[in-house]
Amino acid sequence: MTASSFGYPNPTLLRRPSGLENAARALLLPRRFPGQRTPLWLQRRKSADLMQAASQYPRFPMILETYRECLRDVFDIDGLNQLLEDIRSRRIRVHPVNSDSASPFAQTVLFDFTASFIYDADAPLAERRAQVLSLDHAQLKELLGSADYRELLDPEAIAAITLKRQLLEHPYVKDPDDIHDLLLALGDLSVADILDRTESSRQATLQSMLSDLTRARRIIEIRVAGNPRFIAAEDAARYRDALGTVLPMGLPAALLEPCQSPLQDLISRYIRTHGPFEPAEIAKHFGLGIDVLRKALNELSATGRVLEGGFTPGSTRREWIDHDVLKQIKRRSLAGWRQQIEAVDHNKFASFIADWQFITKPRRGLDALYDTIEQLQGAPLPASVLETEILPARITGYRVGQIDELFVSGELLWRGIEPVGSSDGRIAIYLAENYPLLAPEPNPIDSELAQRIHEFIGSRGAPFFDDIVEAVGGFQNDVLEALWELVWSGNAGNDSFAPLRARLGVKDRKPRTRRAQQRMRPRRGSRLPGSEGRWTLFDRVGWEQPSATEARTAQVQQLLERYGVMVKEALTKEGVTGGFSGIYPVLKAMEEAGRIRRGYFVEGLGASQFAVPGAEDRLRNTAESTDPVLLSATDPANPYGALLPWPPAADGSKRCARVAGSRVLLLNGDLIAYIAKTGDQITTFLPPDEPTRSSGIKALIAGLKLAARGRKLVYLASIDGKPRAEESIHAALLSEGFQHGHRGYSCRSIEATQNHA
Repeated sequence: MTASSFGYPNPTLLRRPSGLENAARALLLPRRFPGQRTPLWLQRRKSADLMQAASQYPRFPMILETYRECLRDVFDIDGLNQLLEDIRSRRIRVHPVNSDSASPFAQTVLFDFTASFIYDADAPLAERRAQVLSLDHAQLKELLGSADYRELLDPEAIAAITLKRQLLEHPYVKDPDDIHDLLLALGDLSVADILDRTESSRQATLQSMLSDLTRARRIIEIRVAGNPRFIAAEDAARYRDALGTVLPMGLPAALLEPCQSPLQDLISRYIRTHGPFEPAEIAKHFGLGIDVLRKALNELSATGRVLEGGFTPGSTRREWIDHDVLKQIKRRSLAGWRQQIEAVDHNKFASFIADWQFITKPRRGLDALYDTIEQLQGAPLPASVLETEILPARITGYRVGQIDELFVSGELLWRGIEPVGSSDGRIAIYLAENYPLLAPEPNPIDSELAQRIHEFIGSRGAPFFDDIVEAVGGFQNDVLEALWELVWSGNAGNDSFAPLRARLGVKDRKPRTRRAQQRMRPRRGSRLPGSEGRWTLFDRVGWEQPSATEARTAQVQQLLERYGVMVKEALTKEGVTGGFSGIYPVLKAMEEAGRIRRGYFVEGLGASQFAVPGAEDRLRNTAESTDPVLLSATDPANPYGALLPWPPAADGSKRCARVAGSRVLLLNGDLIAYIAKTGDQITTFLPPDEPTRSSGIKALIAGLKLAARGRKLVYLASIDGKPRAEESIHAALLSEGFQHGHRGYSCRSIEATQNHA
């Protein structure tokens, strides 16, 4: 069995425990300090260098030995082959068994799994791995593009890594052996170059050390591009074959054997020991023609070992850099950027989300409505509050039915996510052009009647409900329920919002002429609410299906557009397949491409946080306001109960939940009150100390005015679980015209302030 049996050698093979042990046992990983243990991280780095050198030889002994040890000594491959052969030949039969409890062997496996992944996503490990493996990382890089690293890399990081790679960080040379090692690591150096890397106490004896090494034939002096240089004797043949260098007489024959790729070896070493460089620099160093050099660079680029682009801030020319050097510079630059970022508290984050989603500064018009849907597309939203609370919070003067113009024009479409109760449900709205990228796969169809309706709609295209009833037969109510089963499973949809409003019991406010009403009365009199319009199948629309990588990338970009700052907790209400681990590779690739920035932006929400450009500054600079914000508890702009935990209530209760009809009242991101779905029960979260408590009470009263707009009677059965509120709240309510009785508070007239929701 050879390494070639498994394709190209795995680049991490010799960094794994078996590979490390084999390489160390063969003395291919020498110890830097004899008698002392080499740290594991240093062993891994040395093994990575060894693997890079050995990767061009598929039959390299250590690679073969590591494969053999893994497949023969660690894994019982022979036993597995025999077991599979016995199963195929029926000598062993497999009997599926469903047991109430796991076997002793399975219990151990389940316990280890739970211990390892108890705090991970709810999705099974296999599903999360499948989500990651389905990504085409080459296509992901193509989709994201390559950023101009000049905007991302820190000049100090470039300088520090260059000094480290050039062994200039600390004095390196202390004795003759160090000079020899220095030349092996960096290649040809002048006397001045060696002097710069020599300890100050040994600089006076440098010339004598060079002479001793030259006489011992451990180093030799040559001319490179017309300049005197020293090289290690082991590189003699490499310089001769690559540059035509004349070598001194008397070198051992073993050092003069021809090299396989001498020029690439010299250029590769130069690249991995320098930071970003222009081709003219390396051409001048070796005395090469620029065309010869570019050909060698292109060959190295094809292997992925070097990259071309812009790397040095302030430079306008194209540069080249070693892949590993760039990784170190990026890592150091990112560490520097992250240290500059100061995490904000939860209320600042909540205030930022409201500002990011235009809650604090609502807009007007159809274009603003389109932009709002573009930001919210794909989010599961309760249909019952979409046009009464969620859209009015962002669009000043929004009226029920205003969105219909975008549906009629074909710019938008809506899709059911899941039913909630008998008439309500969660839906998602999409821009028509983005639907294939963002919409999840539909759920299976359960009932036979729904399956027949599905087949009929697929054969007819876009029939009316009456056509469906006539084709499949049965009672209208049964057909309608089966049709809505298709809607909530994501298989079917409608070309308008009218059936959804009718099912919710919302009246269409569009004016009709008397003649039109008379003409349509006979037909509409028998039409069931929720059956209006034409019905279509989403899988028959004819879109070109995107790849898994394209879909996942679009999904991540949409989440970033919705929240500005992406945290793991944002996925709790988004229904993302595979959870955070499924989208993390895309986020990481976007960070490496410079599309987003990673940092610790919000305290207490974990380390994996990502922000779009400009969002982190806006997060810190969100202006404070004295105006409260009233939101539906299910609004994506409400972070509490999803991105952030519910804070402790004044009475210590846990009555808050993100259900349709309930509302939250925020002041500068702080949760002030939670208004239950019934509207007559309030839970407060007021700060205990002044003057913030008084400000919170004022915001509470203003929020009640916002919630009471259009109502003739306001009734509050309980505040913090009691019919009489705490004294300061009680006094504020009485001053605003509320009357208190044994059943709570009531007010027949309440002045509404400007609606900021």
